[in-house]
Amino acid sequence: QVQLVESGGGLVQAGGSLRLSCAASGRTFSMYAMGWFRQAPGKEREFVAAVSWSGGPTYYADSVKGRFTISRDNAKNTVYLQMNSLKPEDTAVYYCAADRRATMIWDEYDYWGQGTQVTVSS
Repeated sequence: QVQLVESGGGLVQAGGSLRLSCAASGRTFSMYAMGWFRQAPGKEREFVAAVSWSGGPTYYADSVKGRFTISRDNAKNTVYLQMNSLKPEDTAVYYCAADRRATMIWDEYDYWGQGTQVTVSS
């Protein structure tokens, strides 16, 4: 079992930055790949970024490539999403998720956090 709690969301102006954190409980955190997804009102949940269990291979949606960076600290049981050059279209609820392998498909993830709101004003 893995429990996930996101934090770091908020309101920011376009061009600004935020760093999201996702704290995981359990001693098996380092065995899981971690992903970030987002869901805007009226839209489907979409993949943002994922990182392997080791922190090595990372994967990004084209829409955030070059602006967002996913990383993890297994000693702290935490995964991060550094978001730079934010745009109004990045506004959404952001969720972290855990799975045995890094994947861009949301329904393959076993564990989910409750989400944190990110709002980017123009």
